Amino acid sequence: MAERITVARILRPHGIRGEVAAEVLTDFPEKLKRLASAELRDGRSGAGSHPPRQVKIRSCWLSHSRGGQAIFHFEGSNSISDAEKLVGLEVQIPFAERTTLPSGSYYITDLIGCEVREKDGTSIGIVRDVQIMGEQVNGTPILTVDSPQGELLIPLAQEICVRVDTEARTIEVVLPEGLRDLNRNS
Repeated sequence: MAERITVARILRPHGIRGEVAAEVLTDFPEKLKRLASAELRDGRSGAGSHPPRQVKIRSCWLSHSRGGQAIFHFEGSNSISDAEKLVGLEVQIPFAERTTLPSGSYYITDLIGCEVREKDGTSIGIVRDVQIMGEQVNGTPILTVDSPQGELLIPLAQEICVRVDTEARTIEVVLPEGLRDLNRNS
């Protein structure tokens, strides 16, 4: 598991004092305003990438224009030129500082890689992705599972996914009759 998670990606300078506008990559943007420090990491790897660095956050506020970006002012960034050097970097926090979710809610990153099994222990496959479908499916996320028979789409509903254990990396399911056939026919 990763040691850090990305909560924002720096898009552009904001103003003339070294502030930057960042795309918010968390479901809990209000938490960004309370961060005292973060690590800036280059999302790219290889030649030309910047080494990660720990920075103190002077301030952060949420802008409701441009789709709800976060405006960060990092210590050591005092001009447009300083801010331009930060464009493209990811704002990361330690994995342990993630917001604790209520029971029955899961981070997508915790579900990806879990083994899906039937109640009798038969392995169905591994979660490759989680699709958030919105209102079309009553907001129920869909697990994309790689199985020996091909891709299987399983709703992450309590009636189907009866036990989710992200620590053990397993999801126990009771598949409704016809679900496998529905996936084969689509």
